[in-house]
Amino acid sequence: MGWLWAIIVGFVLGLLAKAILPGKQHSPLWLTTIFGIIGAIVGNAIAGWLGIAQTRGIDWGRHALQLVAAIVIVFLGDMVYMSLRGNRQRA
Repeated sequence: MGWLWAIIVGFVLGLLAKAILPGKQHSPLWLTTIFGIIGAIVGNAIAGWLGIAQTRGIDWGRHALQLVAAIVIVFLGDMVYMSLRGNRQRA
């Protein structure tokens, strides 16, 4: 069940990150989902380092860090995707 939740959370975080970022992102949906999963993992790690990973009630701080990490990773990942895709089209 853990993998299913990771995919669902990654999908949602990836789509939210794409919606927040200005302009058009060109990475496909499957890659955006992977970026979202990575963002969730990085956000959880940062929350653990800050000591806010486990709180009573809803972990708003952890979720905010997951979203910020997903935004950064979607932005950087899309730049890498476009540079690799551009190199393939030129060859």
